Amino acid sequence: MKGNAEMLKVLNQLLSDELTAIHQYMVESEMCENWGYTKLHAYFRKIAMDEMHHAEWLIERILFFDGQPTIQLGELYIGATVPEMVKGVATSESDAVAAYNKAIALAHELKDQGTVDLLTTILKMEEGHIDWAEAQLEQIEQMGLANYLSMQTEGASE
Repeated sequence: MKGNAEMLKVLNQLLSDELTAIHQYMVESEMCENWGYTKLHAYFRKIAMDEMHHAEWLIERILFFDGQPTIQLGELYIGATVPEMVKGVATSESDAVAAYNKAIALAHELKDQGTVDLLTTILKMEEGHIDWAEAQLEQIEQMGLANYLSMQTEGASE
């Protein structure tokens, strides 16, 4: 099915953003594992996997519209510390939410309910990532960084 050129451009930009996020979160996941923060390693890996699913779904939609997936990775914002990483999630995902809301508005304008549904699904997952990051930042604030990090190790209680 031939898709709208403007929508295809937006879908490809979202794809590039998702692929950039995958790289960022995978690096941060491995950094956390290297530091012994196994719970953070697992969660950053989960976020990266979510982003992989988003990329897959976007590629499928682009191909459905007879488009050509194009990829231009953006700049990676890899945190040097756990608080920087978590703040990076909040910032990156907030940017993603804004981009998805804009794309959803375009899809509504084009009366493209299939794309609206897909982008809304992804949007809700991105909002969940923000919620997680905000909760982590609040925990760091309330319990202090050392206590928070001690809870992220394998030996910490669930």
